[in-house]
Amino acid sequence: MKVKRFFAPTMAEALKMVRIELGPDAVILSNRRVDDGVEIVTALDYDENMARQRLGESAMAATNSSRLAELQAEQHRRLEDELSRSRTRIAEVREKRAAMGSGFQPDTMASDASSVAATPYHQNGGADELAIMRAEIASLRDLVQGQQAPAVEAGSVASINPVQQRLVERLLDFGLSQTLASALAKSHGKGRLEDGWKHALKTLAAGLKTARTEWLDRGGVYALVGPTGSGKTTTIGKLAAQYALRHGPDSLALVTTDRFRVAAHEQLFVFGRILNVPVRVVDESHSLDDLLDELSDRHLVLIDTAGLTPSDKGYQQQLGELARSRHPIKPHLVVPATSQPRIMKSVWHCYKMAELAGCVITKLDEAITLGESLGFAMETGLPVAYYTDGQKIPDDLHHAEAAPLVRKAVERLKQVRASEYVAEGA
Repeated sequence: MKVKRFFAPTMAEALKMVRIELGPDAVILSNRRVDDGVEIVTALDYDENMARQRLGESAMAATNSSRLAELQAEQHRRLEDELSRSRTRIAEVREKRAAMGSGFQPDTMASDASSVAATPYHQNGGADELAIMRAEIASLRDLVQGQQAPAVEAGSVASINPVQQRLVERLLDFGLSQTLASALAKSHGKGRLEDGWKHALKTLAAGLKTARTEWLDRGGVYALVGPTGSGKTTTIGKLAAQYALRHGPDSLALVTTDRFRVAAHEQLFVFGRILNVPVRVVDESHSLDDLLDELSDRHLVLIDTAGLTPSDKGYQQQLGELARSRHPIKPHLVVPATSQPRIMKSVWHCYKMAELAGCVITKLDEAITLGESLGFAMETGLPVAYYTDGQKIPDDLHHAEAAPLVRKAVERLKQVRASEYVAEGA
């Protein structure tokens, strides 16, 4: 994405400049009046998702495209201002060096030992400072042109070295958020890139919580919550099938709280008939606690729920039943690995009131990269109990472990890069 600022006495002249230089495909991010006329900030190849990724957490509050464009334009202004200040500093260093050079007296310097010692220091120091300024201005120029994904902290460009910048880019490709990628790069991007990459992955694995024991062995009452289509019912079918194979069906029961949609629990009844496991439905005549009282002799009870949102009828009622139950229910959020990070966070906020005990990550086989879901689990602190990577029942359900999950995500990234390489060579 190429972002550029235009100045003109009138709006018509500014728009004409945009058309001449960038053509009809330019997107106007913002326009405003300035002292000498108007200023327009434009972009070519504008991608809203990429803009959100580059802006990081500051884009979370941008609920519409126009606000996001304003944030992008403001960031561009800040970068250009910083670039201008860097140019000024370089000019000052050059002037200082020129003044020092004009006052150079060979005879005096040769006779004054202290001056001889001081002169190379000042000259070298000036050269080092100029080199630093040149590197800084080159980096800022890249940021202004949109060639790098900047790390933005508290309204200013975070100071990162080249290794950290490359590590940030790799972690973003891995699927992590800008905030998490920047934090890991800041901690581990001080040596070789490959060493920093390995240490960052180890930190991610160490920060990823997982369930120590399986539900199938530990037993208890577990509820799966999440949006429609996340894979709740299929995951319960896989869990139930694995349990029946391992322990038999007699100590297992299934419950659904989805009485809000017609025929919503048909699939669960199919699983129940196949496995010879009882299925109970929460309704006006049978409360959740009443059913759990009835099933108290079962070693494992799995609860399926309706995929409701805060705007849906019954949303508060359903989550309230789970949170207020006198039974020790452990609600787990079902998170599809195919979801965008912002959607994952939004879903988490919707279901937090159920007092979540952890999460289950589904559809790993359908996701391009896995870092989004792993980063979500790390940032929210939700332990990952299971993950699914296919439709086969019960085979494609796995107990989650941190290190193998991170390795799986690395392998997926390698596959993506290999496919991109083949596509480029085709």
